[in-house]
Amino acid sequence: MTADDTTPGPTVGRAPAAGPEGRAEWQAYHVFYAASTRPFLLQCVRPLVAELDRDGLLSGWFFINYWLEGPHIRLRLRPTRPEAADEVAARAQDAVRDFLARRPALYEVKDGFLAELYNTLFELEYPGGERDRWTDAAGRMRLRPNNSFSPEPYEPEYGKYGGPAGVELAEWHFQRSSELVVDAAASVNLHVRTVLLGTAAQLMMTMSGCLLPDREVLLEFLDRYHAFWNSAFSGTNYTASEGYDRAYGTMDAALARRFQEIRRTLAEPAPERLPGFLRGWAEHCLELGDRAAALARDGDLVFRSWDGTRDLRVTEPGQALPMLASPYMHMTNNRLSVSVRDEAYLSYVLGRALRQAESGLTVEPGSTAEPEPEPSAAP
Repeated sequence: MTADDTTPGPTVGRAPAAGPEGRAEWQAYHVFYAASTRPFLLQCVRPLVAELDRDGLLSGWFFINYWLEGPHIRLRLRPTRPEAADEVAARAQDAVRDFLARRPALYEVKDGFLAELYNTLFELEYPGGERDRWTDAAGRMRLRPNNSFSPEPYEPEYGKYGGPAGVELAEWHFQRSSELVVDAAASVNLHVRTVLLGTAAQLMMTMSGCLLPDREVLLEFLDRYHAFWNSAFSGTNYTASEGYDRAYGTMDAALARRFQEIRRTLAEPAPERLPGFLRGWAEHCLELGDRAAALARDGDLVFRSWDGTRDLRVTEPGQALPMLASPYMHMTNNRLSVSVRDEAYLSYVLGRALRQAESGLTVEPGSTAEPEPEPSAAP
């Protein structure tokens, strides 16, 4: 999903109204906020969507974190009907404008680690001539003003999520994922690194157990997931496999047992036996897997090949679910503000834990270890 309007600052105008079959179009707002997303989610997004829902104006919403033109939150809102579009747009822009005035971000991304990270991401994703629209006179990625926002076109990634039917399912899932993260931001100390990684690991365990119950399929998925994030940044220092084995070797054996317990519970399935926030997440992910499998069997999932040259209609759930599990899992980590380096680390750790848990091996008990912390900036 990319932006087409590079004009900085808020632009108030009529919102797009009717989509296919008279349904209201999604609205998209890019909020450039170089700070923790927690205040924005809890003090702006949560009350806004609650108010719109209470007044019968909202049929769906979600958010993602992104880096193009500087760190920002992409908020998506779908009115219940075309006639509500202008009211939703007005309320959303008023809420964002008021928040930025009350709680501006103070950090400016001009140099240092984050500026280099975003430029690395930019060079990786835009290697060709299409990057010109995003660059300044020096050839570096142009940055939008901090504490600014603008409405933008909403561009679903049909090729990644399986065409129109797959995107509609993804949008439904993204709302649940967004709600989960907002609730966690309100109740869990996600700013503490160990808490963030522990939360992400348990959500990854649960989603993978729901979508990919077969052990060998899951192991292959985790290995590929780890390899992707490592290879994507192989020429940088933003991922580092050195120390993974040492970190895992000092990890408490409870991780492997935990993964095994979650998978056994989901295999029954008995999500009601899971504690706390994992229960609702498991119930949702089981339904997500069932709905994705049904779309595949009905021939409704059409993906775009990696090289962009052809469409791939996938009718086997066993092929479709691993293809969808990767972006689903990544986008939940994205909403949590888990870095790409940590995604590589967590997928490695979970693969090791799964192999250990089902081979009967143990590790020495100890404190949970991890690579040295770096600023989190999920792409």
